[in-house]
Amino acid sequence: MIFSSRYSFFFGIILSILTVKCTTSSQHADLILFNGKIVTVDKENSIAQAVAIKDGKLLAVGSDKEIIKIYSNTAKRIDLKGRTAIPGIIEGHLHPIPASQSELFYKIPDLHSIDELLTWIYNEAKSKQDGEWIIHPKFFATRMIEMRPPTLSELDSVAPYNPVFLNGSYGGTINTSAFSYSGIKSPFNQPGILKDEKTGLPNGLIQRSAFKLLKMEGKRDLEEIVKLKALKKMLHRYNEVGITSVCPGIGTTENLNLYKALRDRGELTVRVFQNIKIPFTPQATTEDMRTALGELGYKTGDGDQWVRVGALKATVDGGILTGTAFLREPWGKNSKDIYGITDPDYRGVLMISEKSLVNMVTVAAELGWKFTSHVTGGGGVDTLLAAYQEVNKIIPIKNRRFSIIHGNFYNERAIRIMSELGVYADMQPAWYYKDADLLQKVLGEERIKTFHPYRSLFEAGVIVNGGSDHMVKLDSYASINPYNPFLSMWAVVARTTERGSNIVPGEALTREQALRMYTINNAYESFEENMKGSIEPGKFADLAVLSNDILTCPEDEIRDINVLMTIVDGKIVYQSDAMEK
Repeated sequence: MIFSSRYSFFFGIILSILTVKCTTSSQHADLILFNGKIVTVDKENSIAQAVAIKDGKLLAVGSDKEIIKIYSNTAKRIDLKGRTAIPGIIEGHLHPIPASQSELFYKIPDLHSIDELLTWIYNEAKSKQDGEWIIHPKFFATRMIEMRPPTLSELDSVAPYNPVFLNGSYGGTINTSAFSYSGIKSPFNQPGILKDEKTGLPNGLIQRSAFKLLKMEGKRDLEEIVKLKALKKMLHRYNEVGITSVCPGIGTTENLNLYKALRDRGELTVRVFQNIKIPFTPQATTEDMRTALGELGYKTGDGDQWVRVGALKATVDGGILTGTAFLREPWGKNSKDIYGITDPDYRGVLMISEKSLVNMVTVAAELGWKFTSHVTGGGGVDTLLAAYQEVNKIIPIKNRRFSIIHGNFYNERAIRIMSELGVYADMQPAWYYKDADLLQKVLGEERIKTFHPYRSLFEAGVIVNGGSDHMVKLDSYASINPYNPFLSMWAVVARTTERGSNIVPGEALTREQALRMYTINNAYESFEENMKGSIEPGKFADLAVLSNDILTCPEDEIRDINVLMTIVDGKIVYQSDAMEK
């Protein structure tokens, strides 16, 4: 019999609403998980006891009695022994490839104070020849206990003959030898070199625009097999904390091909939604933008269940940890000792104008791309949202799931616009956990109220995505930034920082909301909510089994939850020894 598309549609609906209770004959599944607490994260936040898995998909979800009876022919069964299982964690924003290579040649120190920093530099200088660079690839001085960068004299005292560069992405710190070996001489008028207010001489702080002046050794060129091996290990580390999908924050065709190579070798253990760096300058003509995007040969959503093309990504401003984020108001008097900012009117660095953004977003929308951008200050948020509003007058963007990466500072007006336009907030709780104390000190009690306002975003109907911005180091807790999702979920539920402060506690989330940030909300981000993000029949069999019940355990125990087993596509990709106990 041949059904018309109309009858097929309704027939499909009828089949989809039939529950396992209606099935009486025994069926076969590849795997059954039973005797557990299955937190489904469906629309009703329902709880089940068991799931059946077949061909990489969730076949059925229900009670032990139902699942075991109906799928009695299934040979492989796992008794969860009352443990909690959740949908596989979807990591909304991180940088797996550079992170995977960050400790290939030397271990990056986990530093917490100026004294620890100086001791590390001193020991590095002793082991190196004069003139060899001492580089920390991702160092945020504001995360030191002292909440300040080392002074020029402090750096010179421990490394008088070695150039030092502490790289903070959008700003950094160097010593006198770095100036000398790079040939940077008086009168030091190059852009991005900050100076002491009294002496007029460099104070060691530099902004990103001055990075090109540093004469460092070229980056090591790694063979593809080395890159693949390192990436495979990094992705397995993500599996160990329950991560089954990732959205790399920015990348190129080369990055996309690395994931595809792992997929083709059968070694990819996470699903990938890879954001792509804009392949043109913000000043390019719209025609040149179209040409550049056409030459890529792909757009958002292209790919398969393992590797998909993500959003087109731009960079609007600098970094909140280096004093280069573009704020709504000047940084203020408290920023001088921390960031070296002396201009009372300084608001930060705006890298792309609203006009250029309008052109970029328009072309992206016309060619089928989702658009997003790195933004770290409220002024940057407002600039990007203004561009989105202009484009929306010509091309409706409500259902295109455009987003703001980081954002950090969302006031009532910004939240309202995001809700109206369907703009997602791509957030990283690690920034609240690590940096809220510093920013409260610099920006004051009033402005900190708009920093990471999770509850306000949720209540306004804005989809909030959860991620880490993991960049450097391998350990899930000690990385820059820490990528352990349970630490992040604890931070937004307890609304507590690394230093033990409760800053704007009214913006805390419920446990269910925190879990949604890292599951179904991130599935929405990649247009894959019908494929993953919750434990429902027909979706990918991506799950994580936990050491503790995230919904009921004592609040402070959330951050210490361990993953006992991770399943991706119906296959066990990680299992701890504790799972057998």
